[in-house]
Amino acid sequence: MSRIKDQFMEAAQVLHEFITNDNNFKTIQQAGEVMVEAIQKGNKIISCGNGGSMTDAMHFAEELTGRFREHRPSMPAISISDPSHITCAANDYGFEHIFSRFVEGMGNQHDVLLAISTSGNSPNIVNAVEAAQQRGLKVVALTGKSGGELAQLADVEIRVPHNGYSDRIQEIHIKIIHTLITYIEANIAG
Repeated sequence: MSRIKDQFMEAAQVLHEFITNDNNFKTIQQAGEVMVEAIQKGNKIISCGNGGSMTDAMHFAEELTGRFREHRPSMPAISISDPSHITCAANDYGFEHIFSRFVEGMGNQHDVLLAISTSGNSPNIVNAVEAAQQRGLKVVALTGKSGGELAQLADVEIRVPHNGYSDRIQEIHIKIIHTLITYIEANIAG
């Protein structure tokens, strides 16, 4: 039983460390402002990540196009998660280009890329960010640990500076995602 409780205690500690740094709330607000501005100008948000971070990217997009808490108009968001695209791009260009190929084809100037990587060093996420920058997209990165390469590349980086297992970082990432959605809804839908 103590092993079960320890999981919750560790999660609470990581959350506590995150919320005691007010700068984290400022960067979440900056990210929200970037996303709100894009949507208000008729642009979209593209999200991507690997493994559990892919499901977070999908979760972010579906909450915006579907419904989060209250009824409101659908908002333009899409995750890079189509298996046919991923396997085609991986087969033809390599796994490190599965997201960048999508950004090259679907990203437009003033769109936003939400790039999720707990290490900040995933080559396919870094390549997607570089493709986004070349096309004039703003980049919001959710990272962990030291922020990795994404810390230097993103327009706005929200970092969970936990050096343990990635699941603890992902637990904070999903709270950040829900907070961003709440912020977007409040500033667009009212």
